[in-house]
Amino acid sequence: MAIILVTNDDGILSSGIKMLAEELEAVGEVWVVAPEREVSSVSHAITLNQPLRAEKIAPQRYAVCGTPTDCVLLGVLKLLPAKPALVVSGINRGVNLADDITYSGTVAGAMEGALLGISSFAISFEDSDGDFKKPALFAKVLSSKLIKSPLPPGRFLNVNVPSSEIKGVRITRQGRRSGGESVLERVDPRGKLYYWIGPQHYPEGEPEDTDIGALKRGYISITPLRLDLTDYQLLPQLKEDWEKEFASFLEG
Repeated sequence: MAIILVTNDDGILSSGIKMLAEELEAVGEVWVVAPEREVSSVSHAITLNQPLRAEKIAPQRYAVCGTPTDCVLLGVLKLLPAKPALVVSGINRGVNLADDITYSGTVAGAMEGALLGISSFAISFEDSDGDFKKPALFAKVLSSKLIKSPLPPGRFLNVNVPSSEIKGVRITRQGRRSGGESVLERVDPRGKLYYWIGPQHYPEGEPEDTDIGALKRGYISITPLRLDLTDYQLLPQLKEDWEKEFASFLEG
């Protein structure tokens, strides 16, 4: 039976990861290695300046005092009996769309799986306080498919499930969050200023072929992502213009 590593950034006690692990038991041998507490928005952070501890809280369940990236590394390289066939990160409370995937610890968990040569996907649910059964069932179907037909090397998937009635599934591109950033300024009881980064808002009218547009129209969004961040369109232009220009730098 295929081994599946499950992680998240909401913590090992979150409802989303419990439901996910339960449904994936029908697909493979599930091992959960997840942060001991919520560590949302840590992106692809890795812990280098302090030791990591993994507490076994149940059979094939480990709580780690680290990030989702730490959890995948420990799981694959130390805790699991063999290399997993699949890494699944989630189910995240709230969506991970557009530019915000760069902040997401959930997406980073899948990214680390891809870096280790394992088919991986992140899955998030629009209703952060709802029933995670629906996204968990979809994760089960997708996991079965990826175990049979793994992704190409260096690729992974970002999946977002709407809270509304699901109309279908769309393969999408990453959208763009146009503005909407906010930093709230407040005064504490001692009269000192403090700041709180406010909630992000996604634009209306995004095309249906984007992750934002598909989700707003009631579709599950699956966005294929790649580890190689090189801009191949800009590369030849910079190569032609800048290499000659900067040659003078070496000449002194």
